[in-house]
Amino acid sequence: MDEIRNKVKESGIIQLDLADFKPKTPVVSIDLADQLLEGILLREKPFREWISTNDWTLYNDKIVAISCSADALIPTWAYMLVASKLIGVARYVSVGTEESVVKECIAASIAGMDIESFRDQRIIIKGCSDIPAPELAMVTLMNKLQPVVKSILFGEPCSAVPVYKKR
Repeated sequence: MDEIRNKVKESGIIQLDLADFKPKTPVVSIDLADQLLEGILLREKPFREWISTNDWTLYNDKIVAISCSADALIPTWAYMLVASKLIGVARYVSVGTEESVVKECIAASIAGMDIESFRDQRIIIKGCSDIPAPELAMVTLMNKLQPVVKSILFGEPCSAVPVYKKR
């Protein structure tokens, strides 16, 4: 009886899964709409009171997205005040929805990856992933990897689509 061989492993193709770039840390949001007077106005004195009495330890070691779901003009300093309480408590703080901050974290993870191990290699980027805007992550990976790799494929090894091949 013939031994079962893993031809994909033997081919030397390196598989990258977009889910590996997704933050492992929980992402939570702070909605400044909760601090608006009548849903439209941010008053400085009550806002500063909320800033000083809020339990910021709830955000310990989390990724925090600061946003406002109401159609209101929020002064820039309001975001800065919230961030000033979170920096040093939360793992990362940004402005936007939870989804947009996850995208930002994915892009940062890709940007920070060491590409030397991929030099002159054949890469396949898995197509199915549960990340927001996988197209953005894929293009970010292309920007990072294409200058150094031999080729880039998309999909699964059994049905990969060639995307790039070094000439």
